[in-house]
Amino acid sequence: MKKILCALLVLSMIFGIAACGGAETPPETGSPVETAPVETAAATETEEELTDTTPVRLMALQGPTGMGLASLLHNNAAGEGNLARYEAELVSSAEITNIAAAITKGECDIAAVPINLASTLFNKTEGKVQVVAANTKGVLYILENGDSVKEAADLKGKTIYATGQGSTPEYILRYVLKENGIDPDNDVTLTFVADHTELATAMASDLYAIGMLPEPNVTAVLKANESFRVALNMTEEWNKVAGEGNDLIQGVFIVRSAFAEEHPQVVKAFLKDYDESQKLVNSDPAKGAEYIVEAGILPNAGVAQTAIKGCNIVCVTGDEMKAGVSKCLSVLFDAAPASVGGALPDDTFYYGIA
Repeated sequence: MKKILCALLVLSMIFGIAACGGAETPPETGSPVETAPVETAAATETEEELTDTTPVRLMALQGPTGMGLASLLHNNAAGEGNLARYEAELVSSAEITNIAAAITKGECDIAAVPINLASTLFNKTEGKVQVVAANTKGVLYILENGDSVKEAADLKGKTIYATGQGSTPEYILRYVLKENGIDPDNDVTLTFVADHTELATAMASDLYAIGMLPEPNVTAVLKANESFRVALNMTEEWNKVAGEGNDLIQGVFIVRSAFAEEHPQVVKAFLKDYDESQKLVNSDPAKGAEYIVEAGILPNAGVAQTAIKGCNIVCVTGDEMKAGVSKCLSVLFDAAPASVGGALPDDTFYYGIA
């Protein structure tokens, strides 16, 4: 009966939330995200300079890659507070192909997408999209029912349950294992489960001892089964082995190259609007959670508020963006070239890089 109740609790907590690589985390699991005060003078200057009033057709996934947009979307609905105007659409992770199709057909101007999709679209469209900002760092965590895993090396000899076989989560896990001297094919047993909800439910019911999950599924397990703990923050483990300046990036904004060329003022305004939005979400999680639910990004304010810190929501542009994105894409390419569209993007992929 206890296992059934745990499973039901997990399902009720994460039903309807599109994890798409992750979403929420308890306060102690996430890496701190630095925020800065709103730069009113800079905003005024940008607003005065903005003579192009072309609206941005904006798309994002429900889940972590869209959470930083919550304040921007609130302002857009209110008709004030942003520099640019937006025609926004949110889609579930199951509908991610809708974003790819809209970008390819020229029906979307800017979109929040997983990093590998950005590269794939760059290759598919022969350079007709660019990445303008990183919006989400890592959202993956290793959970353990026990106390044996204190560092990545402790995973040797373990059975690790995970989701995302043949995609970014698997490649991130394999990279971290290899860089810690662990052969993923011989030193551990990797067992993949079809989806996040299935794995979270199984773990909450004590079926598995060690698993890698994204948020908000991490919090669902921790609340349903107090025997589990966060053993490893995969963002921190990646940063340890990837080297300084090569942060783990899982979500980015892409822009159609033609739109960026025709409307540079609007792209600049979007980056300012988004930066202010993610600062509010990070600095005031209660208000951010309210806006996240209001926008339909996540369905529950309590879950959203807990999720914010662990989702590592950021606005990273320029050379820092390029360093993190290019490193992540290199790891994915080495693991499976098809995962990034068959080739690594050249420098034209990075908006604002000379």
